[in-house]
Amino acid sequence: MEFDFSKVKYDDKGLFVAIAQDSESGEVLMQAFMNEESLRLTLETGYATYYSRSRNKLWKKGEESGHLQKVVSAAFDCDNDALLLKVKQTGVACHTGAYSCFFNRVVDDGETIGVEMLGKLARVVKDRKENPQEGSYTSYLFEKGVDKIAKKAGEEAVEMVIASKNEDKEELIGECADLLYHTLVLLEEKGVTLTDVCTELNRRHS
Repeated sequence: MEFDFSKVKYDDKGLFVAIAQDSESGEVLMQAFMNEESLRLTLETGYATYYSRSRNKLWKKGEESGHLQKVVSAAFDCDNDALLLKVKQTGVACHTGAYSCFFNRVVDDGETIGVEMLGKLARVVKDRKENPQEGSYTSYLFEKGVDKIAKKAGEEAVEMVIASKNEDKEELIGECADLLYHTLVLLEEKGVTLTDVCTELNRRHS
């Protein structure tokens, strides 16, 4: 699809804001700036390229660190002056070593995590498989293999069904959390991602 660059609204320096968001978890990763050239490179290469105001030059995210951002989708807002990039992040997005640059919370009602938690948990599960840690229950499950993992997922499914027949909401929440966790471990063991599952759900919804 050809993009009409004339529709973009730049500031007086020829720039616009770009926001990178994890395509799987929904976490907002970072904010940077783009100009027309960096936008063209991003669309042509499929990897996020920004414009550095301090260095007055283009920079491909992760070119030196290896923390690349593969673009899954890109969309401008209603005013065409801010771009949202949904990306597959390699490594971390923040120069501090944090996964996301947005960690200095100002307001947190304790309930804002939402479905982002599944993406975060999926990353931890993946890391425990790739980098086993002594004493880690997740690493232990991967060591035991698919039979053990599937057995635990099945047990948790039954326990959630039993909990649903009771009147204890907290019990149901806990059992559902156990089931979701073990399901993520099973998916990782079989090489299936949350994106794969959500894509199938979207196909069914469509």
